[in-house]
Amino acid sequence: MKHFTNVFLIAITLCIAVSCGNADDDVNFRFGNVDGLGKGVPVDDCLGFPESDLVLSIQEQYTTLPGKVSILFKVSDTDGNPVAGLNADQFTIYEQGRNDDCFNTISKSESQARISPNSQIFATNTLLVLDLSNSVLSSSLDELKIASTSFVDNVMPASSQESFKMAIYWFDGENVLHPLNDLTSDKEELKLAIDGITTDISNDPSTDLYGAVIKSTDIATELLNSSTQGGKIGAASVVIFTDGTDQASRFTQESAQKKVDEADANIAFFTIGLGAEIDSQVLTDLGKTFSVFAGNKEELETTFNDISQRVSEQANSFYLFEYCSPKRDGSGENNLAIQVKDGNREGAVQSKFDATGFTGGCE
Repeated sequence: MKHFTNVFLIAITLCIAVSCGNADDDVNFRFGNVDGLGKGVPVDDCLGFPESDLVLSIQEQYTTLPGKVSILFKVSDTDGNPVAGLNADQFTIYEQGRNDDCFNTISKSESQARISPNSQIFATNTLLVLDLSNSVLSSSLDELKIASTSFVDNVMPASSQESFKMAIYWFDGENVLHPLNDLTSDKEELKLAIDGITTDISNDPSTDLYGAVIKSTDIATELLNSSTQGGKIGAASVVIFTDGTDQASRFTQESAQKKVDEADANIAFFTIGLGAEIDSQVLTDLGKTFSVFAGNKEELETTFNDISQRVSEQANSFYLFEYCSPKRDGSGENNLAIQVKDGNREGAVQSKFDATGFTGGCE
C-alpha cells in the first residue's frame, strides 16, 4: 500500500451573493473565493465531454494492493458551492493505458466502485465563537441560544463520529477567549453547554472582536495540526458571531485580518453579524469564506442555519471514491478520469496512478 502523507490544499470556494431588498431587517449574504482541480488536471479532449457544470478537485490519491485505487476529492459547482450527497452510481471511471488511444470505460460492477466512509483519512473541526458582551446578554441571549443550538444540530452528525468535532468559545472585552465547551463529537454535550449560558456569564461589557479572531485562528491552527497527524487529512472552520464592532482596541483590525489571510488554507472563516452596529465590510473581510448579516434578533436562527448549511456541505462534499482497477503489474503508469453526473449537471477530472504490483483479487 502506498500511503499518502501530504495534507491537501482545501481552498474553500463560494460565490458572491447578496439578498434582494434594502430594508434594515433584510438578511444579506457575502461569499468568498476560489478553487481548482487540486491535484487533478483537465480531462483529455478525446473523451468529448461537454463544458463542466461541476468541479472535481482531487485532494489526495493512493493505491492499495492487490489493485485498489482510492481518490479523495471535493465536488463543487462552478460558482464554488459545495455539492454533497452524491453516491457511487453517479460516477463513471475511465482508464487509459499505454496501448489506448483514448480512455476506456471501466465497468462499475466489475470494478466494485464505491463511495467509502472518509472518516479513516479525513477529520474536520468547527469552532463556534460567540460574542457574549453586554449588548448580546441584555437583548438577544434567548435568540442566540436557540440559533446556536440549531447550528449544532445542523452541523454535527446525528450519531457521534470522531471525524466531526466542535468546540464552543465566547468573548467579551477581556483578553481571553473563554471556552464554553471543549472539542467534542457529542452534540448533546454542546447543546447543554449552550443552554447553560446565563446573563451573568460576563463581567466585561466591552467587545474584543479582533482578539477573538486572532485567538480562535490560533486554536483552529493547533487543531488542524493535531488532526492531520499520522497521514490524515484535515480541515477546520471558524464561525464568529457578533452584534457590534471591536471596542476593546487591544488589537488592530489589520492584525486580525493578517491572521485570517495568512492562516492555513484548510481553515475556513465564517462570520455572522447582528443589528445596525456591526461593520459589515469588516465582517465580510474577516469571514472570507462566507458572511451573513441579520437586521434583528428574530432573524438570528435563520442566519445561523444558513451558515451551518455551508459548514455542513463543505464537510460532506468530500468523497473517498474507491474502485478495483483492471490494470496489472507491468502496465506502468496509467491515466485515470472520473466523471460525475448530478441531474443535468456534470463534471470530470483527470489524474494518473501507478499499477506496479497490481494483481487480481481486489475487493
